[in-house]
Amino acid sequence: MMNMKSRHVTAVTTVLAALLALAVSPAGAQTAPNRQDRMLEEIAADYRATGYLTGRHRMSAALKAALARVPRHAFVPDAMVEYAYVNRPLSIGHGQTISQPFIVALMSDLLDVEPGCSVLEIGTGSGYQAAVLAELGASVYSVEIVVPLAEQAASRLRELGYSNVEVKAGDGNYGWPEAAPFDRIIVTAGGRLPPALLDQLAAGGKLIIPLESAPGEQVLTVFEKSPDGEVSQRAVLPVRFVPITGDT
Repeated sequence: MMNMKSRHVTAVTTVLAALLALAVSPAGAQTAPNRQDRMLEEIAADYRATGYLTGRHRMSAALKAALARVPRHAFVPDAMVEYAYVNRPLSIGHGQTISQPFIVALMSDLLDVEPGCSVLEIGTGSGYQAAVLAELGASVYSVEIVVPLAEQAASRLRELGYSNVEVKAGDGNYGWPEAAPFDRIIVTAGGRLPPALLDQLAAGGKLIIPLESAPGEQVLTVFEKSPDGEVSQRAVLPVRFVPITGDT
C-alpha cells in the first residue's frame, strides 16, 4: 500500500514522470490504448531505473504473465476505475490504498514465490497483491485489520475464482498461527517487524516488509531464515507505505 519514495530514486527520469502525469489525467486515462500493456511497460521502466538498488533489472516472464492476468480494475473503487492501470497507488477508502503496480511486482519478485508456496500476507487491502501471488501459484493466507476491507476483498477474490486465497479480519501483528509455518511472508504496511511473523516464517523462508529505518523513513527490507534458523536481512529500496496498525 505504497509508492516509491521519489526523492531517493533519482534514476526515475523526467520522461517517465511526464508519462505518468499524462496517464493520470482524465483524457490520458480514457484514451490510452491497451492500458494494461502500458502499465506493464511502466513497471518494466521502473525495474530498469531501480535495478542498481534492487538487484532486479527486469520482470520474469512468469511475473509479467501473472500481472497481466489480474484485472486491476476489479480491485479499485468505481470512481477510480479509469485510473486502474496507471502505475501509481490509488485510494480504496478507510485511509488505505491499493499499491503501486511496480511495488506489487517488486515485492512479489523479491520473495521468489514458487508454485505451491504458502504465503502469509499482512494487509489485504483490496486483495490485489494476494491475487498476484495466487497467480504465481501460491497458497495465500491474508490478514486485514479493517473489517469492511477484509470482507470486500474476500468476496471479490471469491467472485474472481481465487480459491487459493483465504482472507480473515484480524490484527496482522499476530500473523496466522493456525496456518504457520509459511514459506514466504509479505507485509504491506510500514513499521517495525512484529516478532510473531519471524516466528511463523519457515526455515529457508523469506519475509519482506517496509521496515521503519527512522521516524518517517521506511526501507523495503528482505529477511531470510536459513535452514538452521539464522536470520539475515537486506535493505532494498526506500519506500512509503501506510503504517502498520494494531498491537505493535
